[in-house]
Amino acid sequence: MNNNMKKSILAFAVVGMTFTGAAGVFAGTQLQKITAYLNHQIGIQVNGQTYAPVDGQGRQLAPITYDGTTYLPVRALADVLKVPVNYDATRHQVQIGSKAPETPEIPESNTDLITVNYTKAQLEEIIKAFAKFESFETPYAPQQMAKGDGFKLVSASDDGVNLIFIHMTVSISPRDYAYEYEGKTITLSNGVQAKWYTPSETPMLSFKLDDRFVTLSSPDGKISQTQMEKVAVTVAKLK
Repeated sequence: MNNNMKKSILAFAVVGMTFTGAAGVFAGTQLQKITAYLNHQIGIQVNGQTYAPVDGQGRQLAPITYDGTTYLPVRALADVLKVPVNYDATRHQVQIGSKAPETPEIPESNTDLITVNYTKAQLEEIIKAFAKFESFETPYAPQQMAKGDGFKLVSASDDGVNLIFIHMTVSISPRDYAYEYEGKTITLSNGVQAKWYTPSETPMLSFKLDDRFVTLSSPDGKISQTQMEKVAVTVAKLK
């Protein structure tokens, strides 16, 4: 068996699927100690259709036949099952599929926004929260949010109003807290100057809007900075 063939075999862990002969699983770590051959006469069918799995370079992956038992590369099965396959070299483990996190992350590439549909009750609570501050009664709120997010509640602090979403917090205050910290100044898509700064572990985006300052953050890190910059542009007076 030439070196290219050895590399091709060792690049893929094997799963013990018995197509012919006796059952059994031969450990992938021992492949280098055997003399295996590829039997290209064996065809693979998926749901009655001919299936020809290939590796990352487009080369066809054929089953491996050894000692009367035929094995199929794990990556070939992964393509059919539509699950990711990764090799953890530290643990010497092949990982098939992945466990979904309890709270799904919003991908960095997914910067599309959706409309925030505040209920009548939520709007009333937002109006009440702003009404607690003299000369600061006009309610403001984001009109859009990232896909997968959702508005939860509003709370009034000593010097402002906090709009709490599942993955994001929007604080609106008459005071500017960002000036106390060094940060990075950016220009939002609507031309407004904003500032990214990190007073603790959570990055915050702050900008001036009319007579108040708006600060956005994602405490659980599920909303990307790109998404928050897009949401920031939609913060406006509630109609």
